Amino acid sequence: MKKLFGTDGVRGVANTHPMTTETAMQLGRAAAYIFKSASRRRHRIVIGKDTRLSGYMLESALVAGICSMGVDVLLVGPLPTPGIANITKSMRADAGVVISASHNPFQDNGIKFFSADGFKLPDEIELKIEKLLDSKKIDALRPTATEVGKAFRIDDAAGRYIVFLKNSFPPDLDLAGLKIVLDCGNGAAYKVAPAVFEELGAEVIPLGVKPNGTNINAGCGSLHPEVISEAVKSHRADIGIALDGDADRVIVCDEFGNEVNGDQIMAICATDMIARKQLKKKTLVATVMSNMGLDIALRKVGGKIIKTAVGDRYVVEEMRKGGYNLGGEQSGHLIFLDNNTTGDGVMAALQLLAVMRRREKPLSELAEVMIPLPQVLVNVRVKQRQDIMTIPCVATAIKGVEEKLGNEGRVLIRYSGTEPLLRIMLEGQDKYEITGWANEIADLVRQQIGEK
Repeated sequence: MKKLFGTDGVRGVANTHPMTTETAMQLGRAAAYIFKSASRRRHRIVIGKDTRLSGYMLESALVAGICSMGVDVLLVGPLPTPGIANITKSMRADAGVVISASHNPFQDNGIKFFSADGFKLPDEIELKIEKLLDSKKIDALRPTATEVGKAFRIDDAAGRYIVFLKNSFPPDLDLAGLKIVLDCGNGAAYKVAPAVFEELGAEVIPLGVKPNGTNINAGCGSLHPEVISEAVKSHRADIGIALDGDADRVIVCDEFGNEVNGDQIMAICATDMIARKQLKKKTLVATVMSNMGLDIALRKVGGKIIKTAVGDRYVVEEMRKGGYNLGGEQSGHLIFLDNNTTGDGVMAALQLLAVMRRREKPLSELAEVMIPLPQVLVNVRVKQRQDIMTIPCVATAIKGVEEKLGNEGRVLIRYSGTEPLLRIMLEGQDKYEITGWANEIADLVRQQIGEK
């Protein structure tokens, strides 16, 4: 079992364990040791970050740790997580490091790694890094003189990524005449995203593009789609696009301000790809959190869905294993594997816009391809992660709800991989009914293991 790494790297409150400079330096040393290949060339690791205040201290600690193992560092500064994956691959670096806590508030931060091919690390490599930290095996390994690593700043990283994103958009299409509300969440995409859409011809109303180190995700971005909803209506825009802090996820709204989540975006893009014979094996990869309405929408056009555990890394692993090219999560992590190796909010928005342009239809009409079943999600903050089915009163309540739902709904209960939260999700035909049942289960959980 991993102790440091969660579903998306190491994460926590900055300057408290495990997100301390001491741990960051040790992670840097361990990663440098693991990713050094057998070749005699100088080894290089890319480091990028979002706009959090604590990014500076963690970046410095990682640089120190990596250089102390004789590996050079390529610093790209604030850049979306998928951009760092792309730069890592295109510059033939040995690995990439992202300093970000994604959608979490500014006081949190995180560290996640990409391998040389731009994909997130599998569990076994993360476990290997943890074992190195515990064993002290590399403590005595200290290169000296010319063998010590050095750091370089890559000034054109943002420009490289902008070009990469624009090249993913169909060359026979453009965004001329479209008005886009774009909320960057005061995060890593605050420079890159507006440039991409503007250079493709759109009129962009930018929001959340003035980061100050503490306002990332604060009342803006993909966690607050109501912001773009109101802005779209007031500006009479064609679409609203909201990114999270590291821009690896996206939520949009149509021209009437109605939210269109990750499931609906996947339904639109998957059905379009099936029609164009571009969806490999007519299969979409989603997670167990995806709405049953997505399954129904794909079946209607001859497609199918494979479900994985929650986490975009597990979606990507299944896509690579099965040879699929589209997958994602309801939360807006969307992976177009023909274009990039990880979830990419800007790229996903571009693919959606391409469908709008190709079909010459507004987003509201395209979104009708999927009718979501009512779904309720209740989060309970817990003091410990106990198997819920070992708590008699909670287990009894869950089984009772499952019997009532039968084949017309489902109950899914899981712990968050990044926060001390238990997520209670119910789907069914009657939203009022499932909301009541979800709250009943949540109240029982709070009584038993809830955080006081």
